[in-house]
Amino acid sequence: MKISIIIPVLNEENNLPKILCALRNFRDLGHEVIVVDGGSADNSLSIAHDGSDAVVVSRPGRAAQMNHGAAVATGDVFLFLHADTALPENAIRLISSLQGDSFWGYFNIRLSGKKAIFRLIEWMINRRSSLSSIATGDQSIFVAKKLFNNINGFPEIELMEDIAISRLLKTETSPVCLPSKVLTSSRRWENNGITSTVLLMWKLRLFYFFGVSPEKLSKLYR
Repeated sequence: MKISIIIPVLNEENNLPKILCALRNFRDLGHEVIVVDGGSADNSLSIAHDGSDAVVVSRPGRAAQMNHGAAVATGDVFLFLHADTALPENAIRLISSLQGDSFWGYFNIRLSGKKAIFRLIEWMINRRSSLSSIATGDQSIFVAKKLFNNINGFPEIELMEDIAISRLLKTETSPVCLPSKVLTSSRRWENNGITSTVLLMWKLRLFYFFGVSPEKLSKLYR
């Protein structure tokens, strides 16, 4: 089983070197790393060329970027990885152990922040995914190529693309939650305030559930 790790980036020169270095072992095993740049104004593109198997330039927006990456990927499984998230060492082995060609899933997460409140936040995220079968992009969603193509990839919306694709995928089959955790940056909470960020994310999800358009939600998010 060959796995294509697809990384959407926009001005991620500070995170890319570390994440691409960490993925070198996976590339040595025959898997591929694809970086999809959404119009970075920093050195992300040149860094990506040095540490990946393919670099794709796309219009900005994670959904569009990840679909562009999947279009050139040659793997049997697509793993969508944020530039500020690190995979566990056994990630490839765990995914490769799955059977069939129509599975999807995600990892539980651990946040990089050391404060006790981050342990509560990550527990809430993991618990929510377990109960709802809805994964967030931070949890490194992976999808078998056949299944991804069957649902026509990510809905190309401005925000909530992770929720949208989870909804599509879970109508096909239940997700697999792998036991090892990805380590994702807590910079969003640290930069914008823990309480305000949690409340904002809850509000965005609630509005999306009640039908507010992703375009309006994107404006609220920014």
